[in-house]
Amino acid sequence: MKRIGFLSFGHWSASPHSETRSASDVLLQSIDLAVAAEELGADGAYFRVHHFAQQLSSPFPLLAAVGARTRRIEIGTGVIDMRYENPFYMAEDAGAADLIGGGRLQLGISRGSPEQVIEGWRYFGYAPAEGQDDADMGRSHAEVFLDLLKGEGFARPNPQPMFPNPPGLLRLEPHSAGLRERIWWGSASNATAIWAAEKGMNLQSSTLKADETGEPFHVQQAKQIRAYREAWKAAGHAREPRVSVSRSIFALMDDRDRAYFGRGDSSDQVGIIDNMRAVFGRSYAAEPERLIEELRADEAIAEADTLLLTVPNQLGVAYNAHVIEAILKDVAPALGWR
Repeated sequence: MKRIGFLSFGHWSASPHSETRSASDVLLQSIDLAVAAEELGADGAYFRVHHFAQQLSSPFPLLAAVGARTRRIEIGTGVIDMRYENPFYMAEDAGAADLIGGGRLQLGISRGSPEQVIEGWRYFGYAPAEGQDDADMGRSHAEVFLDLLKGEGFARPNPQPMFPNPPGLLRLEPHSAGLRERIWWGSASNATAIWAAEKGMNLQSSTLKADETGEPFHVQQAKQIRAYREAWKAAGHAREPRVSVSRSIFALMDDRDRAYFGRGDSSDQVGIIDNMRAVFGRSYAAEPERLIEELRADEAIAEADTLLLTVPNQLGVAYNAHVIEAILKDVAPALGWR
């Protein structure tokens, strides 16, 4: 395992038990948690993106703010729903945020997760082309976005511009060199993982996956990662790809931890999500010694180079920093981190 980061869903609620009672709370605490995680030695600060929900949505102002307050930590998403995105405007936002952060963006994009509203992307002005569905539209938007990130000129310049133009066709600005290689595809199936490899994107595999074989979640996810790596090799890409997996992992260090998460063993669950039979991975919660043994048996963690810890952001910055620190200091070194 090369890198460990956190993944925040960015929930807020007016509940008196929540430390994040407004969108402002979530945004400001997300920045503070990224700063704290960097100070603890974590490798990444990643954020979920959901529309029409009391969760983080428009990611680029947050990513830019985190980039301005930190110096080393990777800053990412998991994932941006491409059905909602204008690839041209997104390329400008991503380029600006990446430059502010010094080239540390790791953008997870995908077709997206189940929505709060029916066909919410239509309210953003998008609709699938004839013969396509919304998943096709998301992948189409992603392909345009990837092409734009190459930084090649495509737009015919005005012969009488307000400001002088460089020669040739124009590209979108600001352009951040290298960002194209830091785009990840969030994949729930083997087929889309192979597609991501063919397109030269890194792979994000979450805490759920299409149940394609009936095997335990971590076994299916490990097979997905191996299929992705084989497809990457077959595509002939020059660089080495990166692969992340997400897990809910809690080291039970004190009475607070046991009160929140020490409620016995969990196991994989099977359900239907977006008309897909899916297997949902278990949560891990135990004392460090037992946690190390359990995580060593997780085949997908062994296959990945990056582990994203899903954090309970509504419990506040201080408690989440404690959760991250416990994993980094008392669990991760035994799994080969650092």
